[in-house]
Amino acid sequence: MEKFKYDTIIVGGGIAGLTSAVYLARAGQKILLVEKNEEFGGLVNSFKSDGFRFEAGVRALESAGIILPMLKDLNIQLETVRSKVSLGVENKILNIEDVNSIQEYRNMLVNLFPDDEIDVDKFIKSMREIMKLLDVLYGIENPLFKDLKKDYKYIFKTLLPWLPKFLIAIGKINRLNMPFEKYLQGIIKNPSLRDIISQHFFKATPTFFALSYFSLYLDYFYPKGGVGFIADKLVEKIKEFNGELLPNTIIIEIDAYKQILVDNKKQIYEYKNLIWAADLKTFYSICKLGNLDSKIQASFEHTRSQIMNSKGSESVFSLYLQVGLPLSYFNSIAHGHFFYTPSMNGLGNIHRSELNTLINNWKNIDKNEVFSWLDRFLENNTFEISIPGLKDTSSVPDGKTGIIVSFIIEYELFKKLEEADWYNDFRKAVEDKIISVLSESVYKKLKDNVEKQFSLTPISIKNRINSTDGSIVGWSFEAPVPVIHKIQRSDKSVLTPIKNIFQVGQWAYSPSGVPMSILTGKLAADRIIRKK
Repeated sequence: MEKFKYDTIIVGGGIAGLTSAVYLARAGQKILLVEKNEEFGGLVNSFKSDGFRFEAGVRALESAGIILPMLKDLNIQLETVRSKVSLGVENKILNIEDVNSIQEYRNMLVNLFPDDEIDVDKFIKSMREIMKLLDVLYGIENPLFKDLKKDYKYIFKTLLPWLPKFLIAIGKINRLNMPFEKYLQGIIKNPSLRDIISQHFFKATPTFFALSYFSLYLDYFYPKGGVGFIADKLVEKIKEFNGELLPNTIIIEIDAYKQILVDNKKQIYEYKNLIWAADLKTFYSICKLGNLDSKIQASFEHTRSQIMNSKGSESVFSLYLQVGLPLSYFNSIAHGHFFYTPSMNGLGNIHRSELNTLINNWKNIDKNEVFSWLDRFLENNTFEISIPGLKDTSSVPDGKTGIIVSFIIEYELFKKLEEADWYNDFRKAVEDKIISVLSESVYKKLKDNVEKQFSLTPISIKNRINSTDGSIVGWSFEAPVPVIHKIQRSDKSVLTPIKNIFQVGQWAYSPSGVPMSILTGKLAADRIIRKK
């Protein structure tokens, strides 16, 4: 069978793989981007249903000094709007407008928990300090997307004055790498207050990242045409630069010694460099080393052991609603990106210890116990609510509204449900309970006006993007993290034990997100370009 030969093959067509591919193609490399699905973009993806446009992954983006500079560098024109955020607890809703809204957030928390005013002020003080560090960290356009050989003004006027501030900020950031839950326990006594602040974060989220969220809310933007518009434009650019794209294809074998890939159709591809932009457990499962040097083999096996014994972060359940109510009804209540908690009691032990008990004693658990737990879990949880039409009216039919409601949940629970044949019943129960909770609290008219409902579960995510444990942000933040997670070492995050194979995307750095995925994609591409 004929071998197809390439300078670089990129496996995984999410945002990181697209970034690597577009920069390598622009540099004149013969590249192939392989993607298991029909569409590219991974979690940066939009889809349509009955005239409604929804997001399949991320609901909005923060540039972080990376996304917009990358688009500018590639001459991709993008019309954006600010994705305004609201925070709500029971009947109290704060629409965040600017940095001064942090004082209103403080007042809302004190209004809810008047006996904890001193602790609230400690928390707000910490948040303000982190916001100053964020202003430094993301305060300039990332130099990775600048032509430093020509842009002397940027070097001397922007980059060099910024570097000392950056190094000081990094030192402070690294001291705030403890789990957010542990940090809050040290400054807030009331467990309900801690829950209201923290329960929309993934388990053991680093304190710095969690405390920075208020700044990130101010940076959120939404592309006209949906988040997937960015992926579509990158695909167009790759084609413009003569890069090849191969959708609907799964790589089933890597021979690192012979430098070949084999796909699910038994086709063989030869590469000089390989960028793995997909699930790392899959990479370490299918990669064969052949006669590679023994030191490389030993390093590879050590890394393989770390990767295979690590866990993905929690996953997400997303409910999609097509509603026969105008956008004005929802706009009168909150912005189009809304973090809402229907009860100030918080989750307490419902999410962690009770759920762990259910999972660990599954064989002895009655179905009614699981559904009873679900009711309490959803009544006290925090939901991320996204309404695309409040950011771009072209995403919905006239007089109607599309809504996405998400919450964090363990993939393992859904695996147990699937094995017990309760999966579909549970899924429908989750959908109906969310509608009921929101109708009884913040959106009184919702239940009577839902025209269509459907959902994506952690199983759906696992099946679509083949991510470990259905994760959407990469590795669990609980130690030990098997990849680099210090900002000053991010340039090393793309390296693997094999010198011509690189790793990028949400699995290459922790905690990850769209900006970091793009950054790792560019870092790997730059290494290959320099090497050539």
